[in-house]
Amino acid sequence: MSTPTQNTFRSGFCAFVGRPNAGKSTLTNALVGTKIVITSDKPQTTRRAVRGVLSRPDGQLVIVDTPGLHKPQNLLGERLNDLVRDTLADVDVIGFCVTADQKVGPGDRYIAQQLRGFRPPVIAVVTKVDRASRTQVAEQLLAVSRLGDFAEVIPVSALAARTDSSSNVGLLADLLMARLPEGPQLYDADTDTDETTEARIAELIRESALVGVRDELPHSIAVTVEELHPRADNPELIEVFATLHLERSSQKPIILGRGGQGLKIIGTRARHNIEALLGQRVYLDLHVSVIGEWQRDAKKLDRLGF
Repeated sequence: MSTPTQNTFRSGFCAFVGRPNAGKSTLTNALVGTKIVITSDKPQTTRRAVRGVLSRPDGQLVIVDTPGLHKPQNLLGERLNDLVRDTLADVDVIGFCVTADQKVGPGDRYIAQQLRGFRPPVIAVVTKVDRASRTQVAEQLLAVSRLGDFAEVIPVSALAARTDSSSNVGLLADLLMARLPEGPQLYDADTDTDETTEARIAELIRESALVGVRDELPHSIAVTVEELHPRADNPELIEVFATLHLERSSQKPIILGRGGQGLKIIGTRARHNIEALLGQRVYLDLHVSVIGEWQRDAKKLDRLGF
């Protein structure tokens, strides 16, 4: 790697990888400085490679947040794992995320072994250090360092990024940026993601639907936005028509709730987040449909954008 000079501008791609719920999405949001990826304590929250853009005077880092690598239980899981591997092959640096509050397990060791087959340098990131004691963090840093030959091993608290300079989010950005090749600016400086508005809205609705659900239901929810436009008689009001897709008819009452109250709560929560995203008042119309066993059917996965 060449020695940086005052005029050196670096640009390139970084991918975060780790087990499901390893803090990748929260870390992506913290680095970009705004929410571009939904977060949840449910596994498999991230289902696409979502790109966030960090622009600085010395470079531009495009962060690719990937689904968690896991043992697939269906066709969707296989496609998500393939997406992760394809992404890792095309980036300039990889961030391997392991949580501070859980001991290194078989899933972490499996991913570390897989990473040995990829060209880019790997920075190991011990996430969620705000949930662990100093002793736990120190032990985890040592345990993670034994998993592979990493370029760096760094503890980070993404949740503390806005209020605590010792969160190490800024230091992580420096370490990632330093490993990018010299190159031109890839996006406008004010761009924080290349996700479409429809895709971001669909994810915000799914995030709202994940609150409070349990068992297999989080994996069975997909969302599509059917229409998005200003209201004809009031252009300042944005109309959003969207559908929550489930796998089984028995799941529908769980989402709808008694008298439709469950869906109403989901809609209210999602509408506030969509209004924050768009900066305008929103009318949100939600419907629920059933697409039988969509996670296992190639044509249904294609239809839902997977």
